[in-house]
Amino acid sequence: MSTAPAPLPTTPDLPSGSADIRLIVTDMDGTLLDDAKRIPPGLWETLAELRRRGVLFSPASGRQYATLAREFADVAEGMVFIAENGTYVVRDGVELSSDPLDPEVAARIVRAVRGLVADGVDVGAVVCGKRSAYVERSDEPFLAEVRKYYVEHRVVEDATALDDDVIKVALFDFGSAAHTTAPALAPFSATHQVVVSGEHWVDVMNRTADKGAALRRLQTELGITPAQTMVFGDYLNDLEMLDAAEWSFAMANAHPDVIARARHLAPSNNDNGVLRTIRRVLGLRA
Repeated sequence: MSTAPAPLPTTPDLPSGSADIRLIVTDMDGTLLDDAKRIPPGLWETLAELRRRGVLFSPASGRQYATLAREFADVAEGMVFIAENGTYVVRDGVELSSDPLDPEVAARIVRAVRGLVADGVDVGAVVCGKRSAYVERSDEPFLAEVRKYYVEHRVVEDATALDDDVIKVALFDFGSAAHTTAPALAPFSATHQVVVSGEHWVDVMNRTADKGAALRRLQTELGITPAQTMVFGDYLNDLEMLDAAEWSFAMANAHPDVIARARHLAPSNNDNGVLRTIRRVLGLRA
């Protein structure tokens, strides 16, 4: 027997009725996608209705642009992709903004990861370029994790010597990224961002690069205000993005710091929280 979905969580300041929303930005993993990494039911119909209403929908993710473009291939025309945690923003195949790392910094991070591996840490670096991601590890367990987020990836002998603009270095730790890999990268935090973006992932980027900075640049370019922007997130790499929107939603499954930072609470990613909230606030049919 089917059961009705749980009611939307609300906070005291959640307005009722329709809102003048022009831009909706959502994280992917742990937010739009459920724990099995599945697209929520009803997404394509909802995106079609948003397009009819002139509302721009933008995925914002630590995933690479090629991965996001493949996921939304059938509806990608006109869509803005905020990829690689905001370091690479693309619309219709045209770069809108990017924030590349100094190649020597990227090389130092790779060498630091090699040192961790030599000390017995089960970790690997993903050097994220505009054209592809590059890895030195070639074992199947590691590549299986890489493939989830990086459709375009290559195994190379030396990831410190690449003919590509490096925009981020991501590290996958088979243990706890927050307890092992992130502390080991502390020396880089004096000059760069070291962001725990998931249980097993750490991203190193320029200090000027994050989803929030990318979103603010996009708002300025499009003439859209924070009051016309709705944002959804679940993890620490979403914090700055939440600050750029008055309609900021943490998922019910979000990190406590994200819930504390957002203005509102949405149902969990496993309860189709993003689409349920969009439909409610914009008055769309379920």
